[in-house]
Amino acid sequence: MDWIDAGGVALRYDLAGSGAKTLVLVHEMGGTLESWDYVLPDLARERRVLRYDTRGAGQSEKARGSLTFDTMADDLAGLLAALGITGKVALAGCAVGAGIAFRFATRFPGRAAALVAMSPAIGIDADRREAGLARLAQVEREGMRAVVEQTFAGAYPPVLRRDAERYRRFRARWLGNDPASYATISRMLAAAQMDDDLPRLACLTLVIAGAHDLLRTPAQVEPIARAIPGAQYRVLEGGHYMAAQTPGPVADAIGEFLASVGN
Repeated sequence: MDWIDAGGVALRYDLAGSGAKTLVLVHEMGGTLESWDYVLPDLARERRVLRYDTRGAGQSEKARGSLTFDTMADDLAGLLAALGITGKVALAGCAVGAGIAFRFATRFPGRAAALVAMSPAIGIDADRREAGLARLAQVEREGMRAVVEQTFAGAYPPVLRRDAERYRRFRARWLGNDPASYATISRMLAAAQMDDDLPRLACLTLVIAGAHDLLRTPAQVEPIARAIPGAQYRVLEGGHYMAAQTPGPVADAIGEFLASVGN
């Protein structure tokens, strides 16, 4: 792992594997590049895999003020340029990471070869926005621990905690988030208007829902898949953090899709 100042933001990244094709993994809100640890070995067997902490996450530069999905997409473009990765890349993103991948693919259509969107988060429904903003205010006042149980009840429910050590590590890492950066990213999501991006996606796309995801349920995810021209849709065992919770099915689904589309 290393750090790089890429286009005005310092990002922590990891580049693994080898081959002519590159897959970029974009983690969820509150996650880090370690969110992909359990799927990385399978995905890096036949390609380069780039993971990074997004702006405001993990050990990348913290976020203050306002933030947009355009900025997050530009951060990724800057990282690719700084690392000398040219041409098209495949992308796989989880939740807000999927939203970043969507915006990258529409903002830089010549760079996106294929896209996997897991529990995509592209906004907050109007009926949930007030409660969501109140929760962010609590995070800023009291820190991440004040909302961890509420968040994980929906995102990492008990049915998915059979591996107690994996759950312990994931929860502890999540608690290490910078509350101000987390709130900034959350407000970015609350302000997002990304429905118009979906019909404009020109790359081959797989949308995945988690059967046990109570934050972005299959009923909420399936309409996103329908709005993307030619998109495939699957429901897998797992929750909101499915790459960490059920890595085997997730790695298989991503690998099989990329192989089927020549990536």
